[in-house]
Amino acid sequence: MFTRIFSSAVQGVDAITVLVEVDVARGFPGFTMVGLPDQAVKESRDRVKSALKNNGFAFPQKQITINLAPADIPKEGAAFDLPMALGLLAGSEQIPIDHVQDYLMIGELALDGAIRPVRGTLSMAALVKSSKHLKGIIVPAENAGEAAVVGGLPVYPARNMMEVIQFLTDGSGLIPFDLEVSRLFKEATRYSLDFLDVKGQAHAKRAVEVAAAGGHNILLVGPPGSGKTMLARRLPTILPDLSLEESIETTKVHSITGNLRKGQSLVRERPFRAPHHTISDAGLVGGGRIPRPGEVSLAHNGVLFLDELPEFNRNVLEVLREPLESGHVTISRVHSTLMFPARFMLAAACNPCPCGYFGDPTHKCVCGIRDVQRYIGRLSGPLLDRIDLHVEVPSVPYDEMVSERSGETSAQIRARVTECRRIQRERYAGSQVFCNAHMVSADMDKHARMSDSTRRLLRSAIDQLGLSARAYDRVLKVSRTIADLAQSEYIAEEHLCEAIQYRTLDRKLFGQVREAA
Repeated sequence: MFTRIFSSAVQGVDAITVLVEVDVARGFPGFTMVGLPDQAVKESRDRVKSALKNNGFAFPQKQITINLAPADIPKEGAAFDLPMALGLLAGSEQIPIDHVQDYLMIGELALDGAIRPVRGTLSMAALVKSSKHLKGIIVPAENAGEAAVVGGLPVYPARNMMEVIQFLTDGSGLIPFDLEVSRLFKEATRYSLDFLDVKGQAHAKRAVEVAAAGGHNILLVGPPGSGKTMLARRLPTILPDLSLEESIETTKVHSITGNLRKGQSLVRERPFRAPHHTISDAGLVGGGRIPRPGEVSLAHNGVLFLDELPEFNRNVLEVLREPLESGHVTISRVHSTLMFPARFMLAAACNPCPCGYFGDPTHKCVCGIRDVQRYIGRLSGPLLDRIDLHVEVPSVPYDEMVSERSGETSAQIRARVTECRRIQRERYAGSQVFCNAHMVSADMDKHARMSDSTRRLLRSAIDQLGLSARAYDRVLKVSRTIADLAQSEYIAEEHLCEAIQYRTLDRKLFGQVREAA
């Protein structure tokens, strides 16, 4: 007997419908599975067989063929266990088949029939909501909150296979999961870190605030122990709260990679990812036989922090160019080409030399000039041009280290940043630009207005510093953000001077290296 059950698989960050077609026919007992299943899918046979027997059902001793359609898309994971089991029971007439095609079903089966959580539930629930013929989705109980985030969709959490069978037989056993998304989203976001913890470094704090206000990338350069990592780790605490749309986008990525905490329905804090410098290019931007998101996608709508930037492999750093420019990553394989979101703020930190004390007035640098040149040379010009702010973070004087905590809290800084972002949202309403860092040429012509004297100052700075065309764009974008923080409609000379100051650090550093040579 033939039966068909709706299930789903994740392709990129979105879900596609997978038809689990089960044919139980007379003939010599055998089991065939087709439709490009991976090893985890193939092993479903043994899990399903044990689950059926341990719940009082018989595994059909007939010729069994299971097709996962569409057959030309690779399938991975254990989410097809539940629909396969129900298909076998319906195909062997052990349960009625009246309602098995009314719901999309996902879930990994334990050997005793318990249903375990799977990845990508949010994307699958969104797929069901857009469907016109499905009445709801049956998910593992631990995934119910995640699926219910989409709203307006009956989500049925199931703890074991018997609950699902009872529900499909007489409509009892499962109760729709109720989640008040608005209440969940309005709960205050709490961070354990605060900018008040950082002593001194007023200049660097200001630069980080500017970066947060405009969504700019930032590079912190300074000796060991100067507070570069402290500043970077507190960057998410001053960013505006996630909107519901951003939260759902972020949750999708974390769901398909299995990064959601147990019981977590929605990612409400901006992600902060800090991969080690030994990471591969596939680990950073994503990859694999069946492509999976990398760290840049896990940092979507948040911060990607690369500490000790020159220690990363050159090819790893160069693959950052595409996501920094476009906000997404495209991965091509034989069977498909997938696109993952990657709109993040890049925060990077590095020492000025291998020992860390080149140019430091309080410590002697023990590096040879060629060592310094080789170390700094690991950062290519095109990559540095894509980083909007280059900020020097000097050593903290003893008096500031032992002083009482003072300055502004993250909440106070976040209030200014949020207001600045509000101005930008209104300015770019109706376009694909959300902050100053994402402006294109037409936007800069329209919104980066300045006086003739300010333009002459900019031309003089470009000529003297030898900045590239991309660096010129970065200066204008940062200037626009500084003007927004000052609630100024036009870019004034003081705004431009501050922006240029954030672009000269790398040039100053290279100049010192050349002079020392």
